[in-house]
Order: sequence, then structure tokens, then C-alpha cells
Amino acid sequence: MSINPFPNLLRSLLVTGVLLATGSTVAAQGGPAAVGVETVEVQSIAETVPLFAEVVTSREGTVASRIAGTVDKVHVLEGVTVAQGDILAELDTELLEILARQADAGLSEARAGIATAKSRVDRTTKSLARIEGLRGTTSFSSSRFDEAQSDFFEAQGQLAEAEARVQTAEANEAEARYQLDRARITAPFSGIVLEVNTNPGEFISSGAPVVSLLDTQSFEIEASVPSKYIRVLEPGLEVSGITEAGEELALTVRVLLPVEDTATRTRPVRFSSPLLIDMKTVAIGQSITVSIPISEPREVLSVPKDALVQARGGWTVFVAADGQAQPRTVEIGVALGDRFEVLGGLQEGEVVVTRGNERLRPGQAIAPMGASNGG
Repeated sequence: MSINPFPNLLRSLLVTGVLLATGSTVAAQGGPAAVGVETVEVQSIAETVPLFAEVVTSREGTVASRIAGTVDKVHVLEGVTVAQGDILAELDTELLEILARQADAGLSEARAGIATAKSRVDRTTKSLARIEGLRGTTSFSSSRFDEAQSDFFEAQGQLAEAEARVQTAEANEAEARYQLDRARITAPFSGIVLEVNTNPGEFISSGAPVVSLLDTQSFEIEASVPSKYIRVLEPGLEVSGITEAGEELALTVRVLLPVEDTATRTRPVRFSSPLLIDMKTVAIGQSITVSIPISEPREVLSVPKDALVQARGGWTVFVAADGQAQPRTVEIGVALGDRFEVLGGLQEGEVVVTRGNERLRPGQAIAPMGASNGG
């Protein structure tokens, strides 16, 4: 009777595999657990509260026509970006050019009148002086002197009138040039066109809206801050903000407007940020959450939030000491970004486990991956 060796061989291989697996498990369980650690440290913090804010701009408005006239051309459309001085629209200038030429001609005529008046003043002055020189002689005539003096005074009056006519002509010429220059309506600042309020062929009066313009370079954030927190804020103070899309912003207090809402007891505060210009999705009225400090900065002991483990009746952290994970009950205070204030249970400089602490057992051997300051 022959014996099949394969069943025995299979049984041997299975036993060997079980032993190897068991040995590996024992080795894994017996070795130190690799964990991430950070240091308990003192930080200067101020308690904050989140407040609703929104994007605003310091320059937005309607560009109006300064003169009346018929619209000849409109050079922009909604959504177009323009620079300061760019032409937005033009009025018909045919009549204005005619009026400008008339004003130029009137000014030339008035100036010619000045020359004529001065010539007569010179002539009457010489005549009066000649007769005055005969005074005391038999050739002197009182009637001729009076007549010459009257002519002199009349010539001076005509000169004064001519000079006044020149001033009037200059004013008319300036007005005509003003009208002609204002026929081109230009952008008072750089920005984006929100709305075009007129079309070619329309007659518009002085002050009529032409284009609504938004300055995209002057975006700011405005929050209504409870007046009881205003004392902590001052221009130049740095705070943090976050958009609804999760984009973080470093903000600076620009101004505290001295206006208080009597219904809500809040005051408007403006914040600036250079990052607003680079945000592709930024828009007027966009919601931003701003963290406002509500107390003066103070020194506190802090622990990384990842070190905290929820335990029965409170919070626990594992302290890395002598190669082991030692549990420690802690009392925490306010949140400090990615850290929490420590009110009790830890000391500055102690190293706590921040990664791999979910499965740790008290006294378990650990292999810290390296403590970092400032976590």
C-alpha cells in the first residue's frame, strides 16, 4: 500500500505559516509605536469672536456728462476694464466747434479794439500835453484845453471798455473750449464698467448718467463690530479672515468709522488686504468671516489640538516621557487657531503625542518622530 506524502507536506506548510504570522504579530505588538509629537509652549494670544463681514469698495459711482448734447459714440460695454483717462463716450461736437470758432473770432476782435483804443489814448494824451505847454502864453486857449482834456478822458473810457470786452471774449472762448473738451467723457479712475446708461443718438442733459464704474483696486472688507469691542481695535492691527470657499486672508484694520448704529450698537470697521485684488472670484457684497480680538493679548500655555483625546469626563493627552506614553488629564480654555489654551495638567516644554495617539495604551512604548516648536 502506497502512502501519499502531499497531505503531510500541506499540513506542515500551514503550520509553518501560522507560526510565522503569529511571530510577526507578536513582534509588531511588542515593538514601540511610531508616533508624532509636538511641544507644549507659551503663546501670546487674544481671545477672538467671528463676525460677519462683506467686501466693499471705497470708490464706486456713476460717471455723468458735464454738458448737454447728443451722444455720438459709446466706447465701452459692461464688464470692460478701463484705465484712468480712457474715453468712455463722446458727444457730437459739430455745433460746439462752430461756437468755439465764434468765440475765437470775438476774442480777436476785442483785442483789436484794445489796439485802437490805446492809439486814441496816445493821441489825446499828446494833444493835451501840447496845449498844456502853452499855458501862460498868448497862444493858450482855455476852450481848446477843455476840449482836449475831454477827448483824453473819453479815450481812456473807450480803452477801459475795450479791455472789458476782451475779458468777456476770453470768458466766452474759455466756455466754448470747456464745452468742447467735456464732449469727451473719460474715466475718472481705473476700474470695471458695471453698466452703460446711454446709447449713440440719445440727447442727454448736463449731469445725466453715462457709465457706472467700479474701482477694482480699492476693494476692502467692512464689518459691523459691537461697540464694546472697539477699544481693542486700532488702525494697523492684523486680524484673520476666511471666505465661504475656505480661502484665508490676512487683514489689517484700516479705519474705525466714528458712526454707531443705535439699533445694534455696532460700528463699521474697514479692513484692507492686498490679496483681495488677486482673488478671481471677489465681488462686492461677498461674505467674509473675520476673527475680531475681544481682549488684550496675554501669555498662555498652549497645546496642539491634535494632541487632545476625548475621555470620560474630560480631555486627555499622552505625554512622551522616558520612551512611554503617559496619559494626563488636562483642562483646556479658548481655541488658538490649531491649538488650545491649557488651564491645567501640563507644563511648558513637555512633549505630547499628536499623531497615532488614538490607539495608545497607558505606559505603551513609543518611538517619537520628532518634536517641533511652534506646531
